[in-house]
Amino acid sequence: MSSVSNHYQSQVADLLSQIRAQQSRNDLVRDDSGSALSRLVQGTEQTPSKGFGNLMVDALNGVNDASQESKALSAAYEKGEDVPLTDVVLAMQKASIGFEATLQVRNKLVRAYEDIKNMPV
Repeated sequence: MSSVSNHYQSQVADLLSQIRAQQSRNDLVRDDSGSALSRLVQGTEQTPSKGFGNLMVDALNGVNDASQESKALSAAYEKGEDVPLTDVVLAMQKASIGFEATLQVRNKLVRAYEDIKNMPV
């Protein structure tokens, strides 16, 4: 039973590291001034630890923000405003990748929940 527990703990740890890496990439994209890069280089020791729920909420908010930005840029381009097509396509790709990553995280969480639920007690 402990090997099963260790297996799920390693899966959760792997999932958390993927979420943290995605957040770091999102911070780099949002912050063009380079301060996000310096935070990434310095590591996460300076940031207070957050709970898993807060990390998930932050990640979902980031994906939602990217989606809203993509919709706004697309609408502005369709109206004929001075928005470069490359910016529109880039924003759409960011939103798409964020959504796909969120979907994969959700699938892994559901699979882990189902595996734990089906464990014999």
